Amino acid sequence: MSVFLYTFIHWTWGILQNLAASLLFLRHIRCRHYRFHGAVVTEWDKNRYMALGMFIFVKKGCPEKLVVHEYGHTMQSVFLGPLFTPVIGLPSTLWARVPALHTYRHDRQISYYSLFCERWANRLGEKYTGRPSMGQAVID
Repeated sequence: MSVFLYTFIHWTWGILQNLAASLLFLRHIRCRHYRFHGAVVTEWDKNRYMALGMFIFVKKGCPEKLVVHEYGHTMQSVFLGPLFTPVIGLPSTLWARVPALHTYRHDRQISYYSLFCERWANRLGEKYTGRPSMGQAVID
């Protein structure tokens, strides 16, 4: 997919996510930013990773595999548009932040990337960047 088409789709079909992400981008304007296959990556001091619209937010010094994974989420946004938040954003956020789910994954050594939306993000990131993603890494 061309960078032009990627950007155009994000600012039309995915405008809700892009507007919200633009505000977050502006709030962290002093952080380091760079482009990655058309997406705008922001390296911040938070220990959180997220993609919203065509914007990716990662902790400084994170591995490229994680950026590839987050890029996969930007592609989900291209495909799902306004459905991204209920179909991907909500399950992903709950899977990442609900303490009981964290304990469940940790106790059973289940990969964070085993959830449907995370597996799909890995596959899309790899397909559209040609680079490896997180696979089934078990993370805390």
